[in-house]
Amino acid sequence: MSSKSKVIVGLSGGVDSSVAAYLLLRQGYKVEALFMKNWDEDDEDEYCSASEDLADAQQVADELGIKLHTVNFSHEYWEDVFEHFLDEHKKGRTPNPDVLCNQRIKFKAFLDYAKDLGATKIATGHYARISQENGKYFLKAGIDGNKDQSYFLHLLNQEQLSQSLFPLGEIDKQEVRDIARNNNFATAEKKDSTGICFIGERPFSEFLTTFLPKEKGDIIDQDGSFIKHHNGLPFYTIGQRKGLEIGGGHGDSQEPWFVADKLTESNQIVAVQGDHHLLYHNSLVADDIHWIDDEPEMPFQCSAKIRYRQASQDCTVTVGESQTIKVCFKELQRAITPGQSIVFYHGNKCLGGSVIKSRYNE
Repeated sequence: MSSKSKVIVGLSGGVDSSVAAYLLLRQGYKVEALFMKNWDEDDEDEYCSASEDLADAQQVADELGIKLHTVNFSHEYWEDVFEHFLDEHKKGRTPNPDVLCNQRIKFKAFLDYAKDLGATKIATGHYARISQENGKYFLKAGIDGNKDQSYFLHLLNQEQLSQSLFPLGEIDKQEVRDIARNNNFATAEKKDSTGICFIGERPFSEFLTTFLPKEKGDIIDQDGSFIKHHNGLPFYTIGQRKGLEIGGGHGDSQEPWFVADKLTESNQIVAVQGDHHLLYHNSLVADDIHWIDDEPEMPFQCSAKIRYRQASQDCTVTVGESQTIKVCFKELQRAITPGQSIVFYHGNKCLGGSVIKSRYNE
């Protein structure tokens, strides 16, 4: 790539994007950076780190001698990501906002903004890779299997992939930390963010109550017997243990309780004790299907993940009813969760993904 090619890296104030910018400079790109603020809350809020993140991003930009632009995409984030996030919770589903955030904000709003600034490509600190074969672009898992983030990027299309760079795809996290330390980046020892995309780490149920009403209902066991009241379906997810607060006097053992199902019509939660069979299913139906390349000829066999950091699971994908697909796993899967993404792979190549609609056993 010519040194005249302008790339704008999304500089978040974290260690990964800091090192991504450094590597791009080493590779001969003309690099500028963009700090995105996408959540309009008071910066004095105890969970809001935007001011600190911006200061860290500026320190890294100064250390590298690159220009740092700033932009506020809060309006786009609210309309394109957060409203969908709330709507899904209202329906009793558990959405993954990071997936939509990547598609709509980081690789749409950011990409458009960067092109207006004269960039030919954008770059982020994601642990993933992009390859080109016969004029097509493919998304691949990052070399560091413990940090691979292709799961969150599966909604990207050919145009987005063709204009994006992932400088960290070929290295591991330890090397990233080492590079940051060696370059005196303020972000070198900064812990990784694990909160909601752009919103940060905060008590989740407490945060949701700001936007969704509490509609109390019953928690019942597998036989339909009443256990206690819950605060509203949006505040619980399949497989959840923490927060149920089912005390003594319920159940025949001391094993913990888990959410096995959410019954939206009756506003009930089914809770079970221990590693109960109701937590396991071998099949699911999914909709909102997206393929990075052409749609595979069905039925086909591949591997899939129903959550981030899960090991890939062997499965068969077939055509379902009304623009859905059916996925049958070789092994039973624990806590398949409607609203979450299922992402498909052939080896280290990400094929695309879909949104889990329901689960069942064949």
